Amino acid sequence: MPQVGRIKTTPEDFVVDEIPAYEPSGEGSHLYLHVRKKNRTTDDVVRAIAKELDVPLREMGVAGLKDKVALATQWISVPARDPKIDDRARALALDGVEILEAKRHGNKLKTGHLRGNRFEIIVRGVADVAAALSSFETIGRNGVPNAFGTQRFGRDGDTAIRARAWLTGKERAPGDPRLRRFHFSALQAEVFNAVLDARVADGSWTVPLDGDLLKKEETGGMFVCTDVQTDRERAARGEVCPTGPIIGDRMRQPEGEALAYEERIVIPRIEGIDLRRARSLGEGTRRVLRLRVTEMSVAQLMKSSHEDHAVSEEQRGAIRVRFVLPKGAYATTVLANVFQVIDSIREELGPEDGREDGIEDE
Repeated sequence: MPQVGRIKTTPEDFVVDEIPAYEPSGEGSHLYLHVRKKNRTTDDVVRAIAKELDVPLREMGVAGLKDKVALATQWISVPARDPKIDDRARALALDGVEILEAKRHGNKLKTGHLRGNRFEIIVRGVADVAAALSSFETIGRNGVPNAFGTQRFGRDGDTAIRARAWLTGKERAPGDPRLRRFHFSALQAEVFNAVLDARVADGSWTVPLDGDLLKKEETGGMFVCTDVQTDRERAARGEVCPTGPIIGDRMRQPEGEALAYEERIVIPRIEGIDLRRARSLGEGTRRVLRLRVTEMSVAQLMKSSHEDHAVSEEQRGAIRVRFVLPKGAYATTVLANVFQVIDSIREELGPEDGREDGIEDE
């Protein structure tokens, strides 16, 4: 059992900054707002901005969702046909929201229009600081299994089960299209995690199998593994990585040994589900099994001797971790490889509030 690590004691303990895919050009019919939010969901902020600026909610745009209990920066796009909207947007005064920058661009910001996220997280209550520091240094070199975090499965952890119930006709589907997609994404995540868990267990999560769909780390291109020895050497050098299924009617399938491996795990989990009818919820894609963690740095927050009674045990057992993740990856996935993570506010949140960049980034 890993040691315990407590996160989100305060919003300032969890800082996340969106890394955009591109910078706004300065011209166009959309206004990009760079915002910093605290104790507010992304959806809540988007709705508040749309209301204050009197613009249609459907024309607002974000690249991804950010945690509620955090100090988070991200870009939000606003339809800007009104020439006076720039000044009105810069003057917005919303609780828990700071407008950092406003700049025009030619298109609406869409889901996935980001490179990744930069995290700075304080973990408290760490009993063995030296072991934690060593573990994070190893993660910076080798990465971690690219599992979906608990946020993907809702507050009660049953979202995939609920999705399977209505997708197989046993229950009625939710009326809200967004909730249906959230449910389906949880099922996709459950299936992916099952494949990943199996490959972690047998050691093949970083080792290509014959027929694997491999992703090039540098360019993102995918190809089928036909020369196992050569591709395993490339994987060992960090050039390519095996992928797992994000189920959907149009998902590209592996071949040969890798296909048989996946089907043993996937088919029982989607029995009775017609993926063709679920195409509007997600067409399917592939996700790398190994998560590369870049720009890793970790340090003890406050050092002191045990004789120093002015410093609390919580302060002694606190570390600051900084790293960058690509879009669709979870900071808690990284932390969970070192700690049994305790989210200080998790039980107070709904299924969407605690989420990091997840379903909206795929």
